[in-house]
Amino acid sequence: MIDTGIIRFVGEVESTGETSTIRIHEEYRPALLGIEGYSHLFVLYWIHLRDDERHRGTLQVTPPRHEGAPLTGVFACRSPSRPNPIGLTVVELKRVEGCVLEVSGLDALEGSPVVDIKPYFPRGDSYPGARSPGWSGKGPKT
Repeated sequence: MIDTGIIRFVGEVESTGETSTIRIHEEYRPALLGIEGYSHLFVLYWIHLRDDERHRGTLQVTPPRHEGAPLTGVFACRSPSRPNPIGLTVVELKRVEGCVLEVSGLDALEGSPVVDIKPYFPRGDSYPGARSPGWSGKGPKT
């Protein structure tokens, strides 16, 4: 069993708001080739403000932003406190300029290291019949 690994951050969230910017490190610029062909991307980022033993040791939470949510395992919710503080969000790609991606819908904080970016494929990434617990639809969009 492998229980450790190395993650290389490929960039950083430079600014947040209605429109956010992600700056990719220059050495990863070639990895952006063709990205402008996609309208949406998955962004995986490091939840750096939760990277401590207390938050990494959290295994169950009551999701606070979802009214009526029960005690839930962190693998069954989007809690930022978890064994590996990796965040995942789908963003709309607005513009690419050099190593900077301008996006909307990013839920990371300014300064969050970016772990990876993957294209959103509507054919395989959208499941109209997917189900989730009732409480998950009562909170904000995550």
